Amino acid sequence: MARFRKEGTKGTPKINTASLPDIIFMLLFFFMVTTVMRETTLFVRTSLPSATEVQNLERRSLVSFVYIGPPIQQQVFGTEPRIQLNDDFATADDIPSFIEAERQATSEAERPLMTTSLKVDHTTKMGIITDVKQELRLVNALRVNYSTLRGDVAGM
Repeated sequence: MARFRKEGTKGTPKINTASLPDIIFMLLFFFMVTTVMRETTLFVRTSLPSATEVQNLERRSLVSFVYIGPPIQQQVFGTEPRIQLNDDFATADDIPSFIEAERQATSEAERPLMTTSLKVDHTTKMGIITDVKQELRLVNALRVNYSTLRGDVAGM
């Protein structure tokens, strides 16, 4: 009779890594497509107030943001609330040119749908907000939105 003999212990087979670069590039492409980059760098503090009746904006591409609040670098820019348009500080007199530039960047059919969203710190006085709203009225930018956080108003 023949005997079956073991030919030593075989090691575990090596893992095939030929498809590993394909998987890595697929993941890289996925994260590049789905990641949203920040559009502006904030120079003002905007601690938004909370509200109970909140609606989401439908088309964020048609929204122009105006940030109002105390500067983050208070030792350089002071403690008074400032207006920020895109990546620069501005005054209320700069708002018409900002709105006009935003209108020129969109198609003519979508211009009536443009909204100006005010992201205002909850400690900011109404004087500067009223100045901004007056300038928006002068350039016929009448769709104004106040950005808030969803939450309990009594909790403030």
